[in-house]
Amino acid sequence: MWSSAAALTSVMALIFVLGAPSNASAGDAEAKALLKAMSDYLDAQKTISFGYDSNLEVVTKDHQKLLLASSGTIEIARPDKIRVARTGGFADVETVFDGKTLTVLGKNLNLYTQVEVPGTIEHLVDELREKLHKPIPGADLLLPNVYNELMADVVDVKDLGSGVIGGKECDHLAFRNKDVDWQIWIAQGEQPYPCRYMVTAKKVDRAPQYSIQIRDWKTGTDVAADDFAFKNATGAKKADIAELKDIDELPAHFSVGGGK
Repeated sequence: MWSSAAALTSVMALIFVLGAPSNASAGDAEAKALLKAMSDYLDAQKTISFGYDSNLEVVTKDHQKLLLASSGTIEIARPDKIRVARTGGFADVETVFDGKTLTVLGKNLNLYTQVEVPGTIEHLVDELREKLHKPIPGADLLLPNVYNELMADVVDVKDLGSGVIGGKECDHLAFRNKDVDWQIWIAQGEQPYPCRYMVTAKKVDRAPQYSIQIRDWKTGTDVAADDFAFKNATGAKKADIAELKDIDELPAHFSVGGGK
């Protein structure tokens, strides 16, 4: 009897032989229309909350792929308030932004840091990514006009038909640009929210992937009220951000480009 690994290898080999579905290239316009509809729907929401599960692939120097898994929640009140919680095998972190002050709490360390970053969620996302190097999970999906953000430099579009994520039927779309391949599964129906978003770094050795799967999607009056103020319920000590170790999805003992 075949082992599971052998069976998977055989299935993958068959997929590579058969190639993509024959009608994949015929749905470019429809795929773009579905992505634009999702973007317009997201832009129209003033309050959003959801849970998520994320997976980050790490490739060792021996070409072994390791998967780091995290789960969390995100609450948004546009234009300038957000709360993100994430728990993984290495960290338990909460990030709160009230339109003026960003607070990052390392719950497992019982330390927090605060940075003044007045402005919108869009500005915060840019500051976290470019200056603090601490991106929000799935941040591309939280920005205004998601369509323009995602479609920048796209050179190939495929409509792969339907898929099911967490019991929800979705439209499955695939895109390529110069540096990455990415796929998105969009819920069908009146709430076309992103159910899963996956990015493949095709220019990195062994093409590691990052994915985020969304659940418990809520908008409008279904979102619980939150004042987005930091509440130091555990008496955490204020510290410099450099003292908050292992608050990212990639922990410190995984050396980028190193031997670990």
